[in-house]
Amino acid sequence: MSQVKNKVLVIEDNKEHMTALTIKLKANNYDVVWAGDGITAMTVAVREKPDAILLDLGLPGGDGFVVLKRLRSLGPTIGIPVIVVTARDPMTNRALAIEAGASAFLQKPVKTEELLHALRKGLTLEPSSREQRY
Repeated sequence: MSQVKNKVLVIEDNKEHMTALTIKLKANNYDVVWAGDGITAMTVAVREKPDAILLDLGLPGGDGFVVLKRLRSLGPTIGIPVIVVTARDPMTNRALAIEAGASAFLQKPVKTEELLHALRKGLTLEPSSREQRY
């Protein structure tokens, strides 16, 4: 009997960070899809219907906060937990990210245990609870 893998969309323009996140996720039985900018991210999110999204805030062609707000307003992506993974200052960005609809805020370089905990927590919410939360 095979275990169903959760699919995670990693929205990250830095290939080293994307690779590190992908390795951590695949080693823990997650399927991974990737987008390197905000426009591609929206297309991939709607097409792939991931179970969770990891979002960098510093993206080319648009800020991660813009992507987060779009994910929270677009029907097919409203209930998907979004975990912000960024190098930006948490003092000013954590509250903004949570207010905008992120389920968690993680600082780069992210520890595997923190990442997995945030994913498990986001994935355990019922879809209806996710929608109410945002």
